[in-house]
Amino acid sequence: MRDTWNSFVKFFISLRVTVVLLALSIILIFAATLDQVNLGIWAVQEKYFRTFFVLWDVKGFPLPVFPGGYFIGGLLLINLVASHVYRFKLTWKKSGILLTHAGLIILLVGELLTGLWQEEFQLRLDQGQTRNYSESYRFNELAVVDATDPNWDQVVAIPEERLQQRDEIQHERLPFRIVTRAYYPNAAVQMREELGNASAPPPATRDIGARLAIIPIPLTYKQNERNLPAAVIELLGPSNVSLGTWVVSTMLVQPQTFDYAGRTWRLAMRFERAYKPYSLTLLKFSHDRYVGTEIPKNFASKVRLHSQDGSTDREVLIYMNNPLRFDGLTFYQAGFDNNDTTTVLQVVRNPSWILPYIACAMMGIGLLIQFGIHLFAFINKRRA
Repeated sequence: MRDTWNSFVKFFISLRVTVVLLALSIILIFAATLDQVNLGIWAVQEKYFRTFFVLWDVKGFPLPVFPGGYFIGGLLLINLVASHVYRFKLTWKKSGILLTHAGLIILLVGELLTGLWQEEFQLRLDQGQTRNYSESYRFNELAVVDATDPNWDQVVAIPEERLQQRDEIQHERLPFRIVTRAYYPNAAVQMREELGNASAPPPATRDIGARLAIIPIPLTYKQNERNLPAAVIELLGPSNVSLGTWVVSTMLVQPQTFDYAGRTWRLAMRFERAYKPYSLTLLKFSHDRYVGTEIPKNFASKVRLHSQDGSTDREVLIYMNNPLRFDGLTFYQAGFDNNDTTTVLQVVRNPSWILPYIACAMMGIGLLIQFGIHLFAFINKRRA
């Protein structure tokens, strides 16, 4: 048993293992960089780095073909910690290396936590517009809104995954059940009259769905594009009485309204929202260019931050490298639209955002200490 443990320890503190893992890391990064042209940054992160194995789809079956980021990074972390426990000694002469390696460990742990905890949304604001929510640009939801009361809405948001899995959805606040009859991860919707096939059976029986055609299109992974899902859903009342079928799609800007059980309801497939107890109002967006050119010089959004409880009410200027940090979120200036009348802010929640800064500082100081120790030793040797 002891021999087995010794062999296990010897393997994980081996410098050869370190070199092999670093070589695998280089290959993984190189392959991911090439594939980013096809998949975009988000899909590449999920396929190559935030996984234990890189999978290839072989006739519908996912086949592992290369170790992924979690696998290589995890082994590197074990290799580094085991080496310090069993091989390295705590001495003053090695203090720089120890500090550098501690920073490297924090960097690896920080990347793992970022992959697990980080959330990213977008907040689009037209000039003068106020919003208290941001929207995901990767995930969608079906919103079922009880709009009976003109003063407030009661919203039931159903994640897109539930529609994709075709679960029968029953919620305590809804007097009907929702059943997915068809789901399209990326699709365009168009009036059937425009396609010249008005005689074809409609995909749905209610509202605009009775006049639409759903056109499935291939999934996109490009960074500046997003998939627009669509679905055909049926609402079922008590005793499985059908209320009809609807087409829901993120391409449909206006929600679809109907009355049932004495109440008014709205249906809409929309980008997933994250509501906040405060709001932002765009006061002014500035897009400065270098004189005589169209080359951007500066983007800036002047916003008013107002909390519902009145504890915060101030103006903030957000521009490149000067984000707004508030309530655990960071608001970055990300883009603009509509002839410089709309600003696009990237909203990020990353509880571990400080770890890379700490890790880099520790590694920098560690290297300075180690080089300094060797420099002083060299100078003293020359003097002697």
